[in-house]
Amino acid sequence: MKRRIASALASIALCLGVNHAARADDGFPSKPVTIIVGVAPGGSLDALARLLATELGKVTNNTFVVENVTGAGGLLGFQRLARSAPDGYTLMFSNQSMVLIPLLYPKAGLNIVKDTTAIGTVANVPMVLSVSNQSGIQDLPSMLAGMRSGALKLYFGSGGPGTTAHLAEALFLRMANVQAELLQYRGSGPAITDLMGGTIQSVLDQTVTMLPLHKGKQIKAIAVASKERLPQMPDVPTFAEGGLPQFDLQIWNGLVGPKDMPKDVVDKLSEAVTKAVQTPAFRERIDTLAAQIPADDERSSAGFARTLQRDQKQFAELAKQIGLEPR
Repeated sequence: MKRRIASALASIALCLGVNHAARADDGFPSKPVTIIVGVAPGGSLDALARLLATELGKVTNNTFVVENVTGAGGLLGFQRLARSAPDGYTLMFSNQSMVLIPLLYPKAGLNIVKDTTAIGTVANVPMVLSVSNQSGIQDLPSMLAGMRSGALKLYFGSGGPGTTAHLAEALFLRMANVQAELLQYRGSGPAITDLMGGTIQSVLDQTVTMLPLHKGKQIKAIAVASKERLPQMPDVPTFAEGGLPQFDLQIWNGLVGPKDMPKDVVDKLSEAVTKAVQTPAFRERIDTLAAQIPADDERSSAGFARTLQRDQKQFAELAKQIGLEPR
């Protein structure tokens, strides 16, 4: 009799526990969610984060607040995320530069894969290879042929050591099996100024930066890292069309949380991201940046986790090859 009573009480307790867990799950999110951005207000990353926060608020009927935690190239924001509770109420919106933080600051002891929970990729911004009008370069095939024969000795400029543009250019040279001088500027602005002036011959940067300059004929874009030509610049071939299909680097923008987040919370956030990026307001803004909404398999939590693992390995190897110095 005692055993039957104990068993019944245990069953009741189990049921109550399950119901309580279900109610807690059904209520998420029930308070404001903070989205950390590791850069100052302004710029494409911050703008996308705020747009995402607005659209997430609409689809969840909750408040999402962007908090700019700047310093050390995003390290301080990453550390703030790592210290937060894994309950889904503190997240971080970042791009490919997040993968570089452990490489540039190894003493911080952070691991981009182990110390985060991937929620979803939000947008991919293609990289564009551009040349100066004075260079005489007309297309990617002739550029590669000239570099391989030794007839072309080029200078590439980027926004500084460890930036995504710097690593993108190094990756391009490695994949194309060509050589060039990589010049590091204090920001992408001075590099692009020298590109327009003909001091350097090439820059590999995002569509956000290069698209208006190409349209204004201040520089010439010769290849874009996308599966198909972009409607915003239909005259620019893809890298695949130019003979370098393996270069498909696009700058992802994604949402992560701290490690050890509950699966049900991750699933709810991932589903909310999927709905948010489909809203007309988000799609319109993405289109103006010549950015792309990722496919379902890329956008999911599992897909974004694979992207983080791939880039952590790829950029760690590349950083060693180009002698990237830790800070």
